[in-house]
Amino acid sequence: MQITLRYGRDGLLATLPYDNVRHVLRFHPLPPIEAPACALADALRSPIGCPPLRELARGRRDACVVTSDITRPVPNAAILPALLDELRTAGLPPERVTILIGTGLHRANTPDELREMLGPDAAASGARLVNHDARAADQQAYLGETPRGTPVYVDRTYVESDLKVAISLVEPHLMAGFSGGRKAICPGICGMETIRRFHGPRLLDPDEACAGRLDGNSVHEEALAVATLAGRPDFTVNVTLNESRELTGVFAGELVACHLAAVQRSVDQSKVALPEPVDIVVTTNAGYPLDLTFYQGVKGMLAAVPILKPGGTILIAHECAEGLGGPEFTDLMLSVTDPHAYIASTWEESVFCIDQWQLHEQVKVLRRAGEILNLSAGIPRDLQAQCFVTPIASVEEGIDRALRKHGPNASIAVIPEGPYVLACLEGDAVDRQKLTSRCTR
Repeated sequence: MQITLRYGRDGLLATLPYDNVRHVLRFHPLPPIEAPACALADALRSPIGCPPLRELARGRRDACVVTSDITRPVPNAAILPALLDELRTAGLPPERVTILIGTGLHRANTPDELREMLGPDAAASGARLVNHDARAADQQAYLGETPRGTPVYVDRTYVESDLKVAISLVEPHLMAGFSGGRKAICPGICGMETIRRFHGPRLLDPDEACAGRLDGNSVHEEALAVATLAGRPDFTVNVTLNESRELTGVFAGELVACHLAAVQRSVDQSKVALPEPVDIVVTTNAGYPLDLTFYQGVKGMLAAVPILKPGGTILIAHECAEGLGGPEFTDLMLSVTDPHAYIASTWEESVFCIDQWQLHEQVKVLRRAGEILNLSAGIPRDLQAQCFVTPIASVEEGIDRALRKHGPNASIAVIPEGPYVLACLEGDAVDRQKLTSRCTR
Protein backbone atom coordinates (compact mmCIF):
# COMPACT_ATOMS: atom_id res chain seq x y z
CA MET A 1 0.00 0.00 0.00
CA GLN A 2 1.11 3.57 -0.68
CA ILE A 3 0.94 6.28 1.96
CA THR A 4 2.07 9.90 1.69
CA LEU A 5 4.06 10.94 4.71
CA ARG A 6 4.49 14.54 5.83
CA TYR A 7 8.10 15.25 4.87
CA GLY A 8 9.61 18.62 4.03
CA ARG A 9 7.41 20.87 1.95
CA ASP A 10 6.33 18.28 -0.62
CA GLY A 11 5.68 15.05 1.29
CA LEU A 12 7.08 11.58 0.70
CA LEU A 13 5.26 8.68 -0.95
CA ALA A 14 6.10 5.40 0.78
CA THR A 15 5.20 1.85 -0.23
CA LEU A 16 4.44 -0.39 2.75
CA PRO A 17 3.45 -4.08 2.95
CA TYR A 18 -0.35 -4.14 3.08
CA ASP A 19 -0.60 -7.29 5.22
CA ASN A 20 1.61 -5.84 7.94
CA VAL A 21 0.05 -2.40 8.29
CA ARG A 22 -2.49 -2.73 11.09
CA HIS A 23 -3.21 0.95 11.65
CA VAL A 24 -2.84 4.29 9.90
CA LEU A 25 -3.35 6.94 12.57
CA ARG A 26 -4.90 10.15 11.27
CA PHE A 27 -6.83 13.10 12.58
CA HIS A 28 -10.51 12.52 13.13
CA PRO A 29 -12.32 14.38 10.34
CA LEU A 30 -13.70 17.34 12.26
CA PRO A 31 -15.07 19.88 9.78
CA PRO A 32 -12.94 22.97 9.15
CA ILE A 33 -14.41 26.34 10.02
CA GLU A 34 -16.32 27.49 6.94
CA ALA A 35 -15.79 31.24 7.48
CA PRO A 36 -12.50 31.63 9.40
CA ALA A 37 -12.52 35.43 9.27
CA CYS A 38 -16.00 35.58 10.78
CA ALA A 39 -15.12 33.00 13.43
CA LEU A 40 -12.04 34.94 14.39
CA ALA A 41 -13.95 38.23 14.59
CA ASP A 42 -16.58 36.57 16.77
CA ALA A 43 -13.92 35.12 19.06
CA LEU A 44 -12.23 38.50 19.53
CA ARG A 45 -15.54 40.19 20.30
CA SER A 46 -17.16 37.41 22.38
CA PRO A 47 -14.25 35.79 24.22
CA ILE A 48 -14.15 33.16 26.95
CA GLY A 49 -13.75 34.41 30.51
CA CYS A 50 -12.78 38.04 29.88
CA PRO A 51 -14.01 41.23 28.17
CA PRO A 52 -13.65 41.66 24.38
CA LEU A 53 -10.21 42.66 23.10
CA ARG A 54 -11.47 46.04 21.93
CA GLU A 55 -12.73 46.83 25.42
CA LEU A 56 -9.49 45.68 27.07
CA ALA A 57 -7.41 47.79 24.69
CA ARG A 58 -9.16 51.13 25.26
CA GLY A 59 -6.92 53.65 26.99
CA ARG A 60 -3.83 51.45 26.88
CA ARG A 61 -0.45 53.02 26.19
CA ASP A 62 0.89 50.21 24.01
CA ALA A 63 0.54 46.49 23.35
CA CYS A 64 2.77 43.44 23.01
CA VAL A 65 1.48 40.55 20.90
CA VAL A 66 3.43 37.31 21.41
CA THR A 67 3.35 34.62 18.75
CA SER A 68 5.39 31.53 17.84
CA ASP A 69 8.47 31.30 15.64
CA ILE A 70 8.89 29.59 12.28
CA THR A 71 8.85 26.09 13.83
CA ARG A 72 5.09 26.32 14.46
CA PRO A 73 2.50 26.68 11.67
CA VAL A 74 0.42 29.27 13.55
CA PRO A 75 -1.96 30.90 11.02
CA ASN A 76 -0.74 34.40 11.85
CA ALA A 77 -1.59 35.72 8.40
CA ALA A 78 -5.26 35.21 9.25
CA ILE A 79 -5.15 36.15 12.93
CA LEU A 80 -2.92 39.21 13.08
CA PRO A 81 -4.77 41.54 10.66
CA ALA A 82 -8.05 41.03 12.52
CA LEU A 83 -6.35 41.46 15.87
CA LEU A 84 -4.52 44.63 14.77
CA ASP A 85 -7.82 46.03 13.43
CA GLU A 86 -9.44 45.52 16.83
CA LEU A 87 -6.55 47.27 18.54
CA ARG A 88 -6.64 50.13 16.04
CA THR A 89 -10.38 50.60 16.59
CA ALA A 90 -9.71 50.79 20.34
CA GLY A 91 -7.11 53.52 19.84
CA LEU A 92 -3.93 51.45 19.56
CA PRO A 93 -2.52 51.85 16.03
CA PRO A 94 0.07 49.32 14.79
CA GLU A 95 2.87 51.81 15.47
CA ARG A 96 2.22 51.30 19.19
CA VAL A 97 2.14 47.50 18.92
CA THR A 98 5.12 45.15 19.19
CA ILE A 99 4.84 41.66 17.71
CA LEU A 100 7.25 39.62 19.83
CA ILE A 101 8.37 36.32 18.32
CA GLY A 102 8.59 33.65 21.02
CA THR A 103 11.78 31.93 19.93
CA GLY A 104 12.65 30.39 23.29
CA LEU A 105 16.27 29.41 22.69
CA HIS A 106 15.76 28.84 18.96
CA ARG A 107 17.58 31.05 16.46
CA ALA A 108 16.11 34.38 15.39
CA ASN A 109 13.77 34.33 12.42
CA THR A 110 15.03 36.00 9.26
CA PRO A 111 13.19 38.91 7.60
CA ASP A 112 11.94 36.58 4.86
CA GLU A 113 10.70 34.09 7.46
CA LEU A 114 8.93 36.87 9.36
CA ARG A 115 7.06 37.89 6.20
CA GLU A 116 6.15 34.26 5.50
CA MET A 117 5.00 33.40 9.03
CA LEU A 118 3.25 36.68 9.92
CA GLY A 119 1.76 37.36 6.50
CA PRO A 120 2.41 40.40 4.31
CA ASP A 121 -0.31 42.57 5.88
CA ALA A 122 0.97 42.22 9.43
CA ALA A 123 4.62 42.42 8.40
CA ALA A 124 3.98 45.73 6.62
CA SER A 125 1.46 47.09 9.13
CA GLY A 126 3.88 49.35 10.94
CA ALA A 127 3.96 47.17 14.03
CA ARG A 128 7.42 46.63 15.50
CA LEU A 129 8.69 43.10 14.84
CA VAL A 130 11.07 41.69 17.46
CA ASN A 131 12.73 38.29 17.86
CA HIS A 132 13.02 37.34 21.52
CA ASP A 133 16.66 36.74 22.51
CA ALA A 134 16.88 34.50 25.57
CA ARG A 135 20.67 34.82 25.71
CA ALA A 136 20.59 38.62 26.08
CA ALA A 137 20.47 38.97 29.87
CA ASP A 138 19.93 42.74 29.72
CA GLN A 139 16.71 42.21 27.77
CA GLN A 140 15.10 40.10 30.53
CA ALA A 141 13.30 41.25 33.68
CA TYR A 142 13.75 39.19 36.85
CA LEU A 143 10.39 38.49 38.50
CA GLY A 144 11.18 36.13 41.37
CA GLU A 145 10.97 32.35 41.71
CA THR A 146 8.21 29.80 41.25
CA PRO A 147 7.25 27.51 44.17
CA ARG A 148 9.53 24.87 42.59
CA GLY A 149 12.44 27.30 42.66
CA THR A 150 12.66 28.23 38.98
CA PRO A 151 14.08 31.76 38.59
CA VAL A 152 11.77 33.71 36.30
CA TYR A 153 13.38 35.95 33.68
CA VAL A 154 11.02 37.26 31.00
CA ASP A 155 11.47 39.56 28.00
CA ARG A 156 11.19 43.18 29.14
CA THR A 157 9.18 44.12 26.06
CA TYR A 158 6.39 41.87 27.31
CA VAL A 159 6.74 42.66 31.01
CA GLU A 160 6.68 46.42 30.49
CA SER A 161 3.86 46.48 27.93
CA ASP A 162 0.51 47.94 28.95
CA LEU A 163 -1.58 45.34 27.12
CA LYS A 164 -0.40 41.76 26.81
CA VAL A 165 -1.74 39.44 24.09
CA ALA A 166 -0.61 35.92 23.13
CA ILE A 167 -1.37 33.83 20.03
CA SER A 168 -0.82 30.06 19.99
CA LEU A 169 -1.43 26.83 18.13
CA VAL A 170 -2.70 24.05 20.41
CA GLU A 171 -1.58 20.51 19.60
CA PRO A 172 -0.12 17.57 21.53
CA HIS A 173 3.27 18.49 22.99
CA LEU A 174 6.01 16.02 23.86
CA MET A 175 6.62 17.27 27.42
CA ALA A 176 3.96 19.86 28.33
CA GLY A 177 0.96 17.74 27.35
CA PHE A 178 -0.29 20.31 24.85
CA SER A 179 1.24 23.38 23.28
CA GLY A 180 -0.28 26.85 23.36
CA GLY A 181 -1.63 28.99 26.16
CA ARG A 182 0.94 29.35 28.92
CA LYS A 183 3.75 28.05 26.67
CA ALA A 184 3.67 31.27 24.65
CA ILE A 185 5.26 32.82 27.74
CA CYS A 186 7.28 29.88 29.06
CA PRO A 187 9.52 29.02 27.37
CA GLY A 188 8.60 31.27 24.41
CA ILE A 189 9.81 34.60 25.82
CA CYS A 190 11.82 33.55 28.86
CA GLY A 191 15.51 34.06 29.57
CA MET A 192 18.08 31.30 29.31
CA GLU A 193 18.28 30.57 33.04
CA THR A 194 14.52 30.11 33.25
CA ILE A 195 14.49 27.82 30.22
CA ARG A 196 17.40 25.83 31.66
CA ARG A 197 15.44 25.06 34.83
CA PHE A 198 12.14 24.63 32.98
CA HIS A 199 13.73 21.99 30.75
CA GLY A 200 15.70 20.40 33.56
CA PRO A 201 15.59 16.68 34.36
CA ARG A 202 13.48 17.09 37.50
CA LEU A 203 10.59 18.38 35.42
CA LEU A 204 11.17 16.28 32.29
CA ASP A 205 11.78 12.84 33.73
CA PRO A 206 8.40 12.00 35.34
CA ASP A 207 6.12 9.79 33.24
CA GLU A 208 3.39 12.43 33.42
CA ALA A 209 5.57 14.89 31.44
CA CYS A 210 4.42 13.59 28.10
CA ALA A 211 2.14 14.36 25.18
CA GLY A 212 -1.57 14.43 25.95
CA ARG A 213 -1.39 14.86 29.73
CA LEU A 214 -2.04 17.96 31.79
CA ASP A 215 -3.10 16.48 35.12
CA GLY A 216 0.01 15.98 37.27
CA ASN A 217 2.32 17.15 34.49
CA SER A 218 5.18 19.05 36.12
CA VAL A 219 6.19 20.80 32.90
CA HIS A 220 2.65 22.10 32.33
CA GLU A 221 2.34 23.22 35.94
CA GLU A 222 5.67 25.06 35.86
CA ALA A 223 4.86 26.83 32.59
CA LEU A 224 1.67 28.15 34.16
CA ALA A 225 3.54 29.22 37.29
CA VAL A 226 6.10 31.14 35.22
CA ALA A 227 3.36 32.77 33.11
CA THR A 228 1.61 33.87 36.30
CA LEU A 229 4.71 35.55 37.69
CA ALA A 230 5.38 37.16 34.30
CA GLY A 231 1.89 38.61 34.24
CA ARG A 232 -0.64 36.42 32.46
CA PRO A 233 -1.70 37.79 29.07
CA ASP A 234 -4.73 40.06 29.22
CA PHE A 235 -6.05 38.25 26.15
CA THR A 236 -5.10 35.08 24.30
CA VAL A 237 -6.00 33.47 20.99
CA ASN A 238 -5.61 29.70 20.68
CA VAL A 239 -6.34 27.80 17.46
CA THR A 240 -6.47 24.19 16.31
CA LEU A 241 -5.70 22.93 12.79
CA ASN A 242 -6.47 19.80 10.78
CA GLU A 243 -4.14 17.81 8.49
CA SER A 244 -4.58 20.38 5.73
CA ARG A 245 -3.65 23.22 8.11
CA GLU A 246 -7.25 24.46 8.04
CA LEU A 247 -8.77 26.02 11.15
CA THR A 248 -10.96 23.68 13.17
CA GLY A 249 -11.23 25.88 16.25
CA VAL A 250 -10.65 29.46 17.39
CA PHE A 251 -10.71 30.10 21.14
CA ALA A 252 -10.03 33.58 22.47
CA GLY A 253 -10.09 35.04 25.95
CA GLU A 254 -8.65 34.33 29.39
CA LEU A 255 -5.44 32.27 29.41
CA VAL A 256 -6.55 29.15 31.27
CA ALA A 257 -10.16 28.87 30.15
CA CYS A 258 -9.61 29.31 26.43
CA HIS A 259 -6.52 27.08 26.44
CA LEU A 260 -8.52 24.28 28.05
CA ALA A 261 -11.26 24.71 25.43
CA ALA A 262 -8.68 24.46 22.66
CA VAL A 263 -7.07 21.42 24.31
CA GLN A 264 -10.43 19.65 24.29
CA ARG A 265 -10.81 20.37 20.57
CA SER A 266 -7.28 19.10 19.98
CA VAL A 267 -8.07 15.88 21.82
CA ASP A 268 -11.30 15.44 19.86
CA GLN A 269 -9.48 15.62 16.56
CA SER A 270 -6.07 14.15 17.33
CA LYS A 271 -6.39 11.33 19.89
CA VAL A 272 -6.29 7.82 18.44
CA ALA A 273 -6.25 4.88 20.85
CA LEU A 274 -5.06 1.45 19.67
CA PRO A 275 -6.13 -1.81 21.32
CA GLU A 276 -2.55 -3.07 21.60
CA PRO A 277 1.00 -1.96 20.80
CA VAL A 278 2.77 -2.81 17.54
CA ASP A 279 6.23 -4.00 16.55
CA ILE A 280 7.04 -1.16 14.16
CA VAL A 281 5.89 2.46 14.02
CA VAL A 282 6.48 4.61 10.94
CA THR A 283 6.32 8.27 11.91
CA THR A 284 7.32 11.76 10.75
CA ASN A 285 7.85 15.18 12.23
CA ALA A 286 4.82 16.59 10.40
CA GLY A 287 6.74 18.07 7.49
CA TYR A 288 7.76 21.69 7.03
CA PRO A 289 8.30 23.74 9.14
CA LEU A 290 8.55 21.37 12.10
CA ASP A 291 10.93 18.94 10.39
CA LEU A 292 13.62 21.52 9.60
CA THR A 293 16.01 20.01 12.17
CA PHE A 294 16.79 16.74 13.92
CA TYR A 295 16.34 18.62 17.21
CA GLN A 296 12.66 19.09 16.43
CA GLY A 297 12.44 15.57 14.98
CA VAL A 298 12.70 14.02 18.43
CA LYS A 299 9.04 15.01 18.77
CA GLY A 300 8.12 12.67 15.94
CA MET A 301 10.02 9.84 17.58
CA LEU A 302 8.24 10.37 20.88
CA ALA A 303 4.87 10.31 19.12
CA ALA A 304 5.49 6.64 18.39
CA VAL A 305 6.52 5.54 21.89
CA PRO A 306 3.06 5.03 23.49
CA ILE A 307 1.98 2.49 20.85
CA LEU A 308 5.32 0.65 20.46
CA LYS A 309 6.11 -2.71 21.99
CA PRO A 310 9.19 -2.71 24.24
CA GLY A 311 12.18 -3.32 21.99
CA GLY A 312 10.22 -2.39 18.88
CA THR A 313 11.41 -0.33 15.92
CA ILE A 314 10.66 3.31 15.20
CA LEU A 315 11.17 4.52 11.64
CA ILE A 316 11.10 8.29 11.31
CA ALA A 317 11.14 10.25 8.06
CA HIS A 318 11.98 13.93 8.59
CA GLU A 319 13.86 16.02 6.06
CA CYS A 320 16.02 18.10 8.44
CA ALA A 321 16.86 20.65 5.74
CA GLU A 322 18.71 22.76 8.35
CA GLY A 323 20.67 19.81 9.74
CA LEU A 324 20.89 18.69 13.34
CA GLY A 325 19.84 21.95 14.96
CA GLY A 326 21.51 24.82 16.78
CA PRO A 327 25.26 24.80 17.44
CA GLU A 328 24.94 23.71 21.07
CA PHE A 329 22.68 20.76 20.20
CA THR A 330 24.91 19.78 17.29
CA ASP A 331 28.06 19.84 19.43
CA LEU A 332 26.31 17.88 22.18
CA MET A 333 25.06 15.14 19.87
CA LEU A 334 28.43 14.74 18.18
CA SER A 335 30.34 14.59 21.49
CA VAL A 336 28.21 12.27 23.62
CA THR A 337 28.90 8.55 23.29
CA ASP A 338 26.56 7.22 25.99
CA PRO A 339 23.30 9.23 26.03
CA HIS A 340 21.90 7.42 29.06
CA ALA A 341 25.01 8.19 31.13
CA TYR A 342 25.05 11.79 30.01
CA ILE A 343 21.41 12.41 30.94
CA ALA A 344 21.99 10.74 34.32
CA SER A 345 24.81 13.24 34.89
CA THR A 346 22.55 16.25 34.18
CA TRP A 347 20.85 15.82 37.55
CA GLU A 348 23.99 17.55 38.87
CA GLU A 349 23.63 21.34 38.62
CA SER A 350 27.19 21.64 37.32
CA VAL A 351 26.39 19.63 34.17
CA PHE A 352 24.59 21.77 31.64
CA CYS A 353 24.45 22.33 27.91
CA ILE A 354 21.85 24.33 26.02
CA ASP A 355 19.41 21.95 24.29
CA GLN A 356 20.40 18.94 26.42
CA TRP A 357 16.69 18.57 27.19
CA GLN A 358 16.04 17.29 23.68
CA LEU A 359 18.62 14.57 24.17
CA HIS A 360 16.78 13.76 27.41
CA GLU A 361 13.61 13.32 25.35
CA GLN A 362 15.44 11.10 22.87
CA VAL A 363 16.68 8.98 25.76
CA LYS A 364 13.03 8.44 26.68
CA VAL A 365 12.60 7.00 23.18
CA LEU A 366 15.69 4.83 23.53
CA ARG A 367 14.39 3.41 26.81
CA ARG A 368 11.46 1.94 24.87
CA ALA A 369 12.68 1.29 21.33
CA GLY A 370 15.12 -1.37 20.27
CA GLU A 371 16.23 0.81 17.36
CA ILE A 372 15.42 4.08 15.62
CA LEU A 373 15.68 4.03 11.83
CA ASN A 374 16.23 7.53 10.48
CA LEU A 375 15.55 9.01 7.03
CA SER A 376 16.84 12.59 6.73
CA ALA A 377 17.99 13.91 3.37
CA GLY A 378 19.37 17.04 5.02
CA ILE A 379 21.92 15.27 7.24
CA PRO A 380 24.92 13.22 6.03
CA ARG A 381 24.66 9.57 7.00
CA ASP A 382 27.84 9.66 9.08
CA LEU A 383 26.40 12.44 11.24
CA GLN A 384 23.09 10.62 11.60
CA ALA A 385 24.96 7.58 12.86
CA GLN A 386 26.40 9.69 15.70
CA CYS A 387 22.91 10.64 16.89
CA PHE A 388 21.90 7.22 18.26
CA VAL A 389 19.86 6.35 15.17
CA THR A 390 20.48 4.07 12.19
CA PRO A 391 20.52 5.91 8.83
CA ILE A 392 18.38 4.50 6.02
CA ALA A 393 18.11 5.55 2.38
CA SER A 394 14.36 5.01 2.06
CA VAL A 395 11.30 4.03 4.04
CA GLU A 396 11.16 0.78 2.09
CA GLU A 397 14.74 -0.10 3.06
CA GLY A 398 13.91 0.56 6.69
CA ILE A 399 10.78 -1.60 6.63
CA ASP A 400 12.72 -4.50 5.09
CA ARG A 401 15.27 -4.20 7.88
CA ALA A 402 12.60 -4.04 10.60
CA LEU A 403 10.74 -7.07 9.22
CA ARG A 404 13.95 -9.10 9.21
CA LYS A 405 14.34 -8.20 12.88
CA HIS A 406 10.74 -8.71 14.05
CA GLY A 407 9.61 -11.38 11.61
CA PRO A 408 7.47 -11.41 8.46
CA ASN A 409 4.23 -11.10 10.40
CA ALA A 410 5.32 -8.07 12.43
CA SER A 411 2.66 -5.42 12.98
CA ILE A 412 3.11 -1.88 11.65
CA ALA A 413 1.38 1.37 12.58
CA VAL A 414 1.85 4.53 10.52
CA ILE A 415 1.51 8.11 11.78
CA PRO A 416 1.80 10.31 8.66
CA GLU A 417 1.43 13.50 10.73
CA GLY A 418 3.83 12.43 13.47
CA PRO A 419 3.47 14.44 16.70
CA TYR A 420 0.30 16.23 15.59
CA VAL A 421 -1.57 12.95 16.20
CA LEU A 422 -1.95 11.90 19.83
CA ALA A 423 -1.31 8.17 19.73
CA CYS A 424 -2.12 6.14 22.83
CA LEU A 425 -3.38 2.74 23.96
CA GLU A 426 -6.94 2.02 25.02
CA GLY A 427 -7.23 2.49 28.76
CA ASP A 428 -3.83 4.10 29.33
CA ALA A 429 -3.42 7.34 31.28
CA VAL A 430 -3.78 9.57 28.22
CA ASP A 431 -6.85 7.72 26.99
CA ARG A 432 -8.50 7.93 30.46
CA GLN A 433 -7.71 11.57 31.20
CA LYS A 434 -10.68 13.82 31.84
CA LEU A 435 -9.85 17.45 31.08
CA THR A 436 -11.13 19.66 33.87
CA SER A 437 -10.21 22.95 35.49
CA ARG A 438 -8.06 20.89 37.87
CA CYS A 439 -5.65 20.33 34.97
CA THR A 440 -5.06 24.03 34.43
CA ARG A 441 -4.76 25.55 37.89
